[in-house]
Amino acid sequence: MQEAFYQSESDQPHPGRARAIIKAHPEVRQLMVRNPSTALIAVSIVVLQTAIAYAMGALGFGYWWLSLLIAFCVGAFANHANYVIIHDATHNLILRSSSWNKMVAIIADLPNLTPGAMGFRVYHLKHHSHQGDYEYDADLANHWEARLVGNKWYCKAIWLMLFPFFQVTRPPRLKAIKMWNRWFSINLACAAAYDVAIVYFCGWAGFLYLVFAFFFSIGLHPVGARWIQEHYTYDFDQETFSYYGPINRVALNMGYHNEHHDLPSIPWNNLPKLRAMAPELYDNLKYHSSWSRLLLQFVFDKRYSLYSRVERMKESHDRGSHAAAETTNGRNGNLDLSARPISF
Repeated sequence: MQEAFYQSESDQPHPGRARAIIKAHPEVRQLMVRNPSTALIAVSIVVLQTAIAYAMGALGFGYWWLSLLIAFCVGAFANHANYVIIHDATHNLILRSSSWNKMVAIIADLPNLTPGAMGFRVYHLKHHSHQGDYEYDADLANHWEARLVGNKWYCKAIWLMLFPFFQVTRPPRLKAIKMWNRWFSINLACAAAYDVAIVYFCGWAGFLYLVFAFFFSIGLHPVGARWIQEHYTYDFDQETFSYYGPINRVALNMGYHNEHHDLPSIPWNNLPKLRAMAPELYDNLKYHSSWSRLLLQFVFDKRYSLYSRVERMKESHDRGSHAAAETTNGRNGNLDLSARPISF
């Protein structure tokens, strides 16, 4: 079993591609605009999820099975779409003011029942500036977490089911991260007020529906495979992957992850246009075409573990140079980030 992250001497996860796009296609700057309509989508989803919770509350606990089914078939997609909106708000791609973007994120976060939007804003921006750096990137699993889960299928399935709990254990290890501030307090207060309102008006049965939707939206569900798609790999010559499949229609193009990392100033609705504009840079990259297939592959393929990630190597101050890159199969050398005409 793999016992360490793949390692790379490259200090940039996507060297030169963004510069190449802007140089070859200067019209790409027209895609770098805000999309205020995203705020309306966020509010609509909150209304939808609240209405379903009210309906399930009226039916009562006897219909928990229906609540579970609706959460899997509808709620997971709805909550996941709002996660994408929180993500765009983190990059200030919705409204002009940073404060208004934060408010949109907090509103979109309400059906999740937990105050995650402002914490995500802090560590996600670090993910972009320090991708693969264990001390700054919360996207990398904790070492104890990876060792605990290993590569057994049932452990990986449980990990996905309980992913929110594992995720909150990561920020404390990060450097230069301040989670508690005024906006986090506002996020917490709004989440608490919404939770109390749901229990009061919809009952605990309505609250249970939202709990189901929350765990499915980032866990053991096809949309939960998005966390695997983005940066997990057992083929270490590419560390970021896109997903080009039908669920992008309801996932607000979250699958276009290479495109997003190249130019984070492009909102979700313009990411397919970026790929279409620069096919010479994207068509030869590996990609995923099915989140459902990837979910099953991650769970049952022993080559996948939480260590199936690329880690940026630290500069060795003792020697004044980078340490040699190491991989678990015994090969040494720099990570090759070139594109290959292979797709999963």
